[in-house]
Amino acid sequence: NVYKRQIPHRTYAAAALRDDDRVRVTSTFAAGPVEVALADLDTLFPTAAGAEPAVPEWSAYVLGVAWALRLASTGAPGRGADIAIASDVPVGAGLSSSAAIEGAVASALNDLWALELDPVALAQVGRRAENEAVGAPTGIMDQMASMLGRPDAATFLDCRSLAAESVPTGFTGEGLEVLVIDTQVSHSHSTGGYRERRDACERGAALLGIPSLRDADEADLPRAAELMDDVTLRRVRHVITENQRVLDTVRILADQGPRAIGDLLVASHASMRDDFEISVPELDLAVETALEQGAVGARMTGGGFGGAAIALVERDAVDRIADAVTRAFAEAGFGAPHVFTVRPSDGPRRDA
Repeated sequence: NVYKRQIPHRTYAAAALRDDDRVRVTSTFAAGPVEVALADLDTLFPTAAGAEPAVPEWSAYVLGVAWALRLASTGAPGRGADIAIASDVPVGAGLSSSAAIEGAVASALNDLWALELDPVALAQVGRRAENEAVGAPTGIMDQMASMLGRPDAATFLDCRSLAAESVPTGFTGEGLEVLVIDTQVSHSHSTGGYRERRDACERGAALLGIPSLRDADEADLPRAAELMDDVTLRRVRHVITENQRVLDTVRILADQGPRAIGDLLVASHASMRDDFEISVPELDLAVETALEQGAVGARMTGGGFGGAAIALVERDAVDRIADAVTRAFAEAGFGAPHVFTVRPSDGPRRDA
């Protein structure tokens, strides 16, 4: 069985049942296989907060999915599986390479083990694997987007209820392309920067007396300024204003179309750069250059500290803007970026 998730870059999980109780995983990212018994998964996971996984990190994504699937379903069989991973989704670029692996593996094992879990349940499995097997304190946005993606549409997700809807972007009809500028500066969600931001957000919510920052809006910011130190306030302000920008983007796409969301993209990047402080000079240069060259809007994407920026550009300007960004990187003494276009596509599906 071969499953993939694409943007159009693809992650493949080729999987087959075994006659014993072992899970054996291989990857084009690693020289050798990792093999464990199903019964041993419970001794490997969960990974203690801040600790390294008990297996190589790349395999923890795969084995963690197998572990989380067995916890999520009473029907998981005792038969193991061989799973081989291949992917050309850039790693560490903020393009959900880990969620792509989780979605492909979860879909394959869901089929092989006849578990009949729906896409939302599989997204929850992926998040649990990333949180508790890999030890990265991420949310569920990437997994839901990977599982529920549709062509020429964005996924509008309520992370609390997990209600989701596909929102047409209108990019294709308007002659627009999403240009990805992978800075080649790698990041990792399991390192401290991401965790520190999450801790600050939880601290800010506690000071406001609410369960999470989801329960606050921009009217709460003056009170937040009275209660919080400068760093916590800026982290909180980013999340509250970014939540509003998401709502505004959905509304504006429907009412005015994609060319009207440019200012929201630019404001989002400024907030991540200044308030959340997760940008890096390469990302800022990518965004600034794309905007100078006429992009409708641009922002960094992903968890920050490296990775990629995206720019919404006219189709006939793709090559010109890509060349300008590459030149700007060279002039700044940065390594050459990887620049390419992407279009939203369907979530995991079986190829063979």
